Amino acid sequence: MKDFLLVSLIGFLVGWLILPVAANFGFKITILFIFCSVIGFVLLAPLVLAVIYFLGHLWPVLRQFGRFAAVGTLNTLINLGILNLLIYLTGIARGFYYTLFVALAFLAAVINSYFWNKFWSFQSQTSIHLSEFFRFFLVTLIGLIINDGLASFLVNIVGPLGGFNPIIWANLAAFIGVAASFLWNFFGYRYFIFK
Repeated sequence: MKDFLLVSLIGFLVGWLILPVAANFGFKITILFIFCSVIGFVLLAPLVLAVIYFLGHLWPVLRQFGRFAAVGTLNTLINLGILNLLIYLTGIARGFYYTLFVALAFLAAVINSYFWNKFWSFQSQTSIHLSEFFRFFLVTLIGLIINDGLASFLVNIVGPLGGFNPIIWANLAAFIGVAASFLWNFFGYRYFIFK
């Protein structure tokens, strides 16, 4: 029951964090839009977790992966929410400042990630130790290099393909960077940090 309450909280936060992303994509943010986003994710998150837990009877690692995926979704929306807020406030969607924005957004998501993954996804029973945090930082730093490097390459070197709007392209590049670092982080956290 605790897992479903926590994933509902994640759904609530995701419902709010998706709003700056939607606004930068040109959606009109109305009260109805906010209500549907927040309530929709609050209801959807436990349903998805229930399906993953059901499949976890066949592959037990799926339960842990389901919690990790829920936290990863929250981290992704923290990442994209902060990135879009910075783009919105500055009007900058490429160049050095874009790279800096991606790094700041990623680091905010990583801090969130450490606590959720330690105490919920991987259910570590140990207290916070400097050596564990250092290992977490190293794994995450490689994740940052994968994430930021790929996103910055796609935005600053490749540029918008197929006539994409630069803001949409910046978000797509950030999402690709997050996806690329997602599996690295799961296996790094599972086998190197929270054994």
